[in-house]
Amino acid sequence: MSKILPDFCTRRSFLTSLPAVFMGSSFLEDISGGSCFSGIQELKSQLSEKEAAWIKQSQMAQELETYFSQGYSCAESIVMVSLRFLKMPESHVWAAAGFGGGMGQRDLCGFLTGGFMGIGFAAGGLDLERKEAKARCRPAFQQYWKWWQTQAPPDCADILKAGYGSSGCTRLGQLASAKVEELIQKL
Repeated sequence: MSKILPDFCTRRSFLTSLPAVFMGSSFLEDISGGSCFSGIQELKSQLSEKEAAWIKQSQMAQELETYFSQGYSCAESIVMVSLRFLKMPESHVWAAAGFGGGMGQRDLCGFLTGGFMGIGFAAGGLDLERKEAKARCRPAFQQYWKWWQTQAPPDCADILKAGYGSSGCTRLGQLASAKVEELIQKL
């Protein structure tokens, strides 16, 4: 059988993307290329000058490396900096306890899932009814997903398979934190 899926697209991620096809083209435009439909740039370990400048302006991105290097998982690190940025109880970091290392299974990256949690915590802090808060943060979730798809595969296993070591994960976490902070500020 000839190979029809790109290397960064696992059979599982392709199959889980199929429901989007059946939900209509407007939904597909919103997610603009799930894990199998967008081109991921080569994974890097070092920050570019532009990325370094962006991180320097982000409180969350600057703090991330501290937590990640202290043994917090990827998910816990981004959730912790989100909580600190939002001035929420740091004990909420336990919500991310099982999400590090791709939920302990090298599945969805903790920086990806933790970023969603950070945006969710921000939405929960809005002075709005639940339904309104969810509607208001939906674009932020979609923007984070779209942004992620330009940075790395969604699964930890695929990130590690690409040779993305500790410094690459720190870079990805700092960029994800800066993006989450940017999206939280827009809520």
